[in-house]
Amino acid sequence: MGSLRDDLGGPGIEVLETHISWVFLTERDVWKVKKPVSLGFLDFSTAEKRKAACEAEVRLNRRLAPYVYRGVLPITVDSLGRHRFGGSGVPVDWAVHMDRLADADRADVRLREGRLSIAHVTGVAKHIAAFHARARSDDQSARFGAVEAITRVIRDNLEVGRAAACDLLGEADAQAIEAEQLGFLSDQATLFEDRIRAGHIREGHGDLRLEHVYLGDDDGIRILDCIEFNDRFRFVDVCSDVAFLSMDLVYHGRGDLAELFLSRYAQVSNDYDLYPLVGFYESYRAYVRGMVNAIRVEDEGASASVRERSAGAARRFYRQALDSDPEARSVVPPMVLAVGGIVASGKSTLADRVGREMRTPVVSSDRTRKWLLGVEPTTSVSPTGSAAPWTAAYSPEMTARVYDEVFRRARSVLESKRPVVIDASFRSKAHREVVRQLAHGAGVPFLFVECQVASDVVRERLHQRDREPTVSDARAALLDDFVAAWESVDELEPSEHLSLDTSGSIETNVDLIWSMLG
Repeated sequence: MGSLRDDLGGPGIEVLETHISWVFLTERDVWKVKKPVSLGFLDFSTAEKRKAACEAEVRLNRRLAPYVYRGVLPITVDSLGRHRFGGSGVPVDWAVHMDRLADADRADVRLREGRLSIAHVTGVAKHIAAFHARARSDDQSARFGAVEAITRVIRDNLEVGRAAACDLLGEADAQAIEAEQLGFLSDQATLFEDRIRAGHIREGHGDLRLEHVYLGDDDGIRILDCIEFNDRFRFVDVCSDVAFLSMDLVYHGRGDLAELFLSRYAQVSNDYDLYPLVGFYESYRAYVRGMVNAIRVEDEGASASVRERSAGAARRFYRQALDSDPEARSVVPPMVLAVGGIVASGKSTLADRVGREMRTPVVSSDRTRKWLLGVEPTTSVSPTGSAAPWTAAYSPEMTARVYDEVFRRARSVLESKRPVVIDASFRSKAHREVVRQLAHGAGVPFLFVECQVASDVVRERLHQRDREPTVSDARAALLDDFVAAWESVDELEPSEHLSLDTSGSIETNVDLIWSMLG
């Protein structure tokens, strides 16, 4: 196959090499040729198997990059022994044909050059959440989420990567990784069972790294190179998919962006239960990358410089698999910041801004209510006509369900040793006491931020909501009833309560919160 590679890599064609492929590039086109290898987790040993893998690659990757993957081409040889992509000769192998995307648009390149913005990371989180929402999820895919199935994957990885991990880290640290990963699976089996019941095992991407994400200035987000060669690496908990990207951001020194990515994904997908599992999956994904780079080190066909770089990368990934500490990359230590107030007091705007700056998940009562009712966030469920304001979707019974779920979600975040922001009205002392005890029970600080504003500003904000859909259903007709139901905040310690006038600068209010947090 090496001679074919040399024949195809003629003038004007750049040739790149991975542990499983040769990639041929021109200014506009890409052809990917699979190596004739069998590595246990994949088998490209025959031309027929390579063709099937090429066809699967095109079909699966069109889910996230529909116009990039052009099709499968034969590699032919003519009567003079010359190889071509396509052509009328005899097919001897197969290649995936793609449009070439600009390297400058790749997320890892943007990150290295300081061009990966908060908006980019937020956009990717929303894009992947939407992809997961429509991805295949059925009984067949669910079996890949069973503890036994994941344990087999982990044990296979450890078996393949053990020798390199021992060489690069030392035997004690290599054994510590194994003990932590297998111990988590054994000790937290119910977490994995809950994920299956909640439908979070889906046909995902399987190799969600920065270098596979392209962010064009005008033409949106495209994600390439999903796993096509092994179902058990593609049918995964969605947490495993997002953990690959968060792990990669941490590897590249941007733990803050990793936390922002996770928080935005959790908010859009309503999947806050990923937090207790994300550390395990980040460790697993880092170990896989260490293993892949270690394979390159042993590739005698690779250049000395490639093998040296791969050894350094493998060592760093293995180290990351051992040391995955969310507190080390959080802007603030674990805590509960509850943001409340009457309708249109600006609490959601402030909570979202603080959450973004803290790189922290925001649990919203409005979004939670819509999720519980099975509607889109901007779909109104407010009582209509002559119905009383505190009925139907806003009945006391439904509101109790909403707060129970909000607190449950917040508890999941706290279990991962991260801070959490809760966005809800907290109009009753009882709800404020529950959230306060949530923080104290977790042994973390608590602060309630009460948003206040003049009534004429509130009414103007409520009238503005009539002009466009919003997550909040509160409108002017509800204001008087809400104000009458508000219970004054006089039960909290001064160190746990901060009142803010949200008619002023949001930057000033954020600064006041930071100063209160110390």
